[in-house]
Amino acid sequence: MLSGGCLCGAVRYEIDGELGPIVLCHCGQCRKAQGSAFAAVAPVPAARWRLLSGAEQLVSYESSPGKWRSFCVRCGSPIHSRRDALPAALRLRVGTLDAPLGHGPVAHIHVASKADWWDITDDLPQHAGIEPGR
Repeated sequence: MLSGGCLCGAVRYEIDGELGPIVLCHCGQCRKAQGSAFAAVAPVPAARWRLLSGAEQLVSYESSPGKWRSFCVRCGSPIHSRRDALPAALRLRVGTLDAPLGHGPVAHIHVASKADWWDITDDLPQHAGIEPGR
């Protein structure tokens, strides 16, 4: 069981199961939504993600047609995103988890649009767009 939440503590959730592979997304939307060079995200089956508290604080914004980004309205912490075309999956913002995971990201995605002020210096695979197989 994994647990997490937002910065102010209003939104709390748990995940019954493991995360999918963590990727670092460098697309322009993720940079703006995170306020950083990339977003660390991992897929989670929506049926395994449970909101424990803060339903009134968790709001969603349609950032592009059919893509929704959910965040705490009080503190602004991004929690997850979801797509209408893939209702069974969430893309969890890994930084909102409470405990260490013991493993890191497996790849960088959307590097074709990464910030020009950020250099990728690790040896992880880099994909111009989404990771293969998604």
